[in-house]
Amino acid sequence: MPRWLKVAQRVLAALLGALVVVASITPALTSNVWWIRAFDFPRMQALVLAIVAVPACFFALRGQWRWRWLAASVMGLCVAAQATKIVPYTPLFPKQVQPARSGESGGELSLLVANVKMENRDSAAFLEAVRSRDPDVIAVVEPDAWWQEQLESLQASHPHTVFAPRDNTYGMLVYSRLRLTNARVEHIVQDDVPSIHARAWLPNGYSVDLHFLHPRPPAPQEATDTKERDAEILIVGKRVEDRSRPAIVAGDLNDVAWSSTTSLFQEISGLLDPRIGRGMFNSYHAKHWFLRWPLDHVFHSEHFYLVAMERLEAIGSDHFPIFIRLQLDASAPRNQEGPEASAEEEATAQEMIDKAER
Repeated sequence: MPRWLKVAQRVLAALLGALVVVASITPALTSNVWWIRAFDFPRMQALVLAIVAVPACFFALRGQWRWRWLAASVMGLCVAAQATKIVPYTPLFPKQVQPARSGESGGELSLLVANVKMENRDSAAFLEAVRSRDPDVIAVVEPDAWWQEQLESLQASHPHTVFAPRDNTYGMLVYSRLRLTNARVEHIVQDDVPSIHARAWLPNGYSVDLHFLHPRPPAPQEATDTKERDAEILIVGKRVEDRSRPAIVAGDLNDVAWSSTTSLFQEISGLLDPRIGRGMFNSYHAKHWFLRWPLDHVFHSEHFYLVAMERLEAIGSDHFPIFIRLQLDASAPRNQEGPEASAEEEATAQEMIDKAER
């Protein structure tokens, strides 16, 4: 083999290895600068690159046994670091939420969450997704006034509504066939980023607290850091940490399921993630299969079992809709338990909230 080709192979292997190491180490940093937190997202992509890098190092460094084994060992550690974050969102891990059992009638609640993308004009595709699953509650993320007008027909079947359309990509609409009380639009951290909160009443007379969020993402055109995003998520987490009431927190959180912020949110709130032990349900990016991760979430209290959860077909947006059907059951809290925050985690969450409110 020509010497230049050997050098080229080693340079490529070194570049691949460096990328894998950076992608594995950066998410562990505590900084909330946007480009650092952006490394939270492509865990699966980094895992694939790390797996490829192991034989690449062996091939490129043939004849140099010491460097070959050192490079392969480092890549192996990177594989382990990424897999640790990914495996809980596969069937290899125990389910955090138990499958539904035969319960009393009137205790089910179905929800469809969809970031429709404000510039998207394929409202017919979204309405078809709604018709295909007929959810009790529909949360529409990123709608402007045009979207509210196009979805007016939903009010015939879902007369209980809360509207907060915006032309800044942070609008939100909620339609419900279930009666809603204490329904309100809030601006928890930023004046131009609304969230919707309400209490939904099930046919069996029980109620569920609903919280729908869409904080700003870590991107230079949106926010230079994640202070406000993290604070909004954690503030709502602290609101629902009283485990006596059934609660659901859902929406496009602009954060992935395995990030430090979302993990802390789960610890603080005590809410369960039905994806754990089942799959990632990657909802973004609908148009790029090689760049997908779970941005749209449904967390719920331990009062619910899972009947079904699906990622629906594309609707012209860069997000896939997420559909979930839950069963409120008195036995559920005895058979599954949400996470519990330590005193240190409580302090960390409060510090992150205080930082955004200064």
